[in-house]
Amino acid sequence: MLPGDDSRWSPDGGRAAAVPERLCAVAVRLLPVCGASASLRGGDGLPVRLCASNDRASYLAEIQATLGDGPCVLAAATGAPVLARDLRSGADADRWPVFAQQATAVGVSAVYALPLGSDTVCVGTLDLYRDTPGGLSGPELNTARLLAGVMTTALMALPRGAEYDVRGGEDAWLSGLAGDHDEVYRAVGMIMAQLGVGSDEALARLRGAAFARGRTAHDVARDVLAHRHRFDLDD
Repeated sequence: MLPGDDSRWSPDGGRAAAVPERLCAVAVRLLPVCGASASLRGGDGLPVRLCASNDRASYLAEIQATLGDGPCVLAAATGAPVLARDLRSGADADRWPVFAQQATAVGVSAVYALPLGSDTVCVGTLDLYRDTPGGLSGPELNTARLLAGVMTTALMALPRGAEYDVRGGEDAWLSGLAGDHDEVYRAVGMIMAQLGVGSDEALARLRGAAFARGRTAHDVARDVLAHRHRFDLDD
């Protein structure tokens, strides 16, 4: 059971769908961090935010998806932990200059990204945000790894049977999540048609437009689908 929970986690009881969000909250209680988020790795490498402990964590997860860069993206790509101890200066700030600027602007100075998955397959990341620079101690890193392991187990254990009559029997917690990511894919398709370009360039155009306007990729995708924003070759 999770700390403070007086009921057993049971997929049949609907508790599995809440586990990732609850673990983000637990991470903030147990570790010297000011926020936590979990993202799944999309097929195109675009992180798909699953949950977050607060608005700031949610924003930073979305910014990394928009930029296609940051500790979360690198951890998902390599399947190894990425510990950015100081985004204000030094190697970490130089490694992700745009993300570092966005993070420090909202008061986050360090990010720790832990992969979710196995030794061979990374399905996403647990991302921890800290408002002061510095690393995690050995015991703290062990706690973070344990939380990532529990989250991985929860995701992999979600049922695929008839007890969840959602989107043709898919995992229940994917029903709301897939909508946002599907919007990005559909918007990319529209941009490809508008500009006559490939999917990689269309996604890059979407991300660039989002960043230039101080918005997320999902926000701009919704505008494209609603015909509020049309791309041309000058964008």
